[in-house]
Amino acid sequence: MAAIYQAAYRRAALFCRSHSTYVKKMRYLNKLKEDDSLCRQAQTSGTFYLFHNLSPFLRKVEEKYLIPQLSAAAGALERSVIEAELKGSFTDLRKALFVVDEDSSSLLASAQALLRWHDSHQYCSKTGQPTQKNVAGSKRVCHASGITYYPQMSPVVIILVSDGSRCLLARQPSFPQGMYTALSGFCDIGEAVEETARREVAEEVGLEVESLWYSASQHWPFPSSCLMIACHALVRGQQLEISMNSLELEEARWFGLEEVMEGLKREPKSAKQDNGNFLPWFPPKQAIAHQLINEWVKQQTS
Repeated sequence: MAAIYQAAYRRAALFCRSHSTYVKKMRYLNKLKEDDSLCRQAQTSGTFYLFHNLSPFLRKVEEKYLIPQLSAAAGALERSVIEAELKGSFTDLRKALFVVDEDSSSLLASAQALLRWHDSHQYCSKTGQPTQKNVAGSKRVCHASGITYYPQMSPVVIILVSDGSRCLLARQPSFPQGMYTALSGFCDIGEAVEETARREVAEEVGLEVESLWYSASQHWPFPSSCLMIACHALVRGQQLEISMNSLELEEARWFGLEEVMEGLKREPKSAKQDNGNFLPWFPPKQAIAHQLINEWVKQQTS
């Protein structure tokens, strides 16, 4: 059983003479990372979110899922005991992210990524000796080598390709039935974001990017703490025939505006037809792919 704390930091005034509340909050949180005694003090009044085997604890209240905020860690209690006492359940993160509100979704993703990182960095890669984390869990230290390890994210570029009037969406065999999304791929060592985007589009669908522009970024905990860098790409008009890499994709095709707008409205449960086939649906609004698709629709309708 693992628990994380969320330090509460409140100020009555929105601004002070020297620094904004945001600056003060960020500096306070930075001190919590570096000062073990200050962090221990914060834990006495902080709130805890519970995880079991990297699954967060959720409680369903009417039609909403909430994350109980506890005044102390649950220690080594059995999973079944906690679920019975708190009237909830430990839920797989892939489901939890899409049933809680946006702020809670982001926090759960960050928390699980940090727990997963600690689980995979218990030993020093140079000496093989155990590493020790600080109180805040913001780093691990190998005292034998003096190496300090910090949590890291892997950069991934996610690209919504368009030919001007259509957008290209694809699916992998592991996706839920009917779900399509934008192309994506990890940055290779030495690559810039633009180079990764052009390479992934060429590798996966055989198209050449003519122009590219940045949209936004998002932390994503799957498969293992990624920084999703979202971009729009325009491909050359004379080369629009898709040549799909079947080793990576199950299907890739062009979608028109009307079909995209219908897909955005469609829930996964309503996508299944009477004949067993599935109508296209897209990632939910918490995923940055949804934002890319929405932006494309706004560009087409403006």
